[in-house]
Amino acid sequence: MKKILVPTDFSEHAYNALKVASQIAKKNGGEIILLHMLELPHQGSDAVGSGHALPEIMLFKNSAIKKLEDLMDDECLDGLQVSEVIQFELAFDGIMKVSEKNGVDLIVMGSHGASGFKEMFIGSNAEKVVRNSEVPVLIIKKESGEFNVDSFVFASDFTDEIKKPFSKVVDFANKFGAELQLVMINTPSSFKPTHISEEIVSDFISNFKVDNYSINVYNDVNVENGILNFANYKNADLIGVCTHGRKGISHFFNGSISEDLVNHSKRPVVTFKI
Repeated sequence: MKKILVPTDFSEHAYNALKVASQIAKKNGGEIILLHMLELPHQGSDAVGSGHALPEIMLFKNSAIKKLEDLMDDECLDGLQVSEVIQFELAFDGIMKVSEKNGVDLIVMGSHGASGFKEMFIGSNAEKVVRNSEVPVLIIKKESGEFNVDSFVFASDFTDEIKKPFSKVVDFANKFGAELQLVMINTPSSFKPTHISEEIVSDFISNFKVDNYSINVYNDVNVENGILNFANYKNADLIGVCTHGRKGISHFFNGSISEDLVNHSKRPVVTFKI
């Protein structure tokens, strides 16, 4: 976690994410890339062509530059190497491009979630980033003060496809000195006896060097509820999941547990791409 990307729209949620990112960077000798995407009104493209909207565009840009410079002077960034980027682009597209171009290790974003019609048909930028990012994405929902991770709940089915991203999960837990609470969620539609579930998790974890962990099985009506309820039961500091990054029609019909958690969890969520 040496290079951390923090997108900002200068909102309270984005500032909460920046404070968490700064703490992670300080603990790991990392640097922060502070990104603001300048999304102009749709009619701006025609106006730009005629030259009529240029003063308005420059006003938007100068205002963003001033806000970004003020943010870079914030005390939470004291002692850190921080670079700033402003781009004229849709937020999601810009985040993906800047992340890839700069070899980012972690994206930290603030989110207030989405619900109802917006969740189904539009989704938040955080949700889109979680779905598509090749690097881990940490979603911060609220002011957390000191960001400590003592209890890290990681939920999975613990199949072979999880082994590759799980090495990043272990690294993340070790960097925070967290206890890794491994949990398999049993649901009515996919039920296994507890001893079978525990054996699956035990066989999986034997492939990794993890000093501080526990194996858990939790029964609930569906996977999302199971993760949220188990995290509440354990008073977890962080929830971690892997995501397939489904797109198109597959994503619409199958959904994504990670995106649901980003929308509905009140706790921080970190996702790892399979």
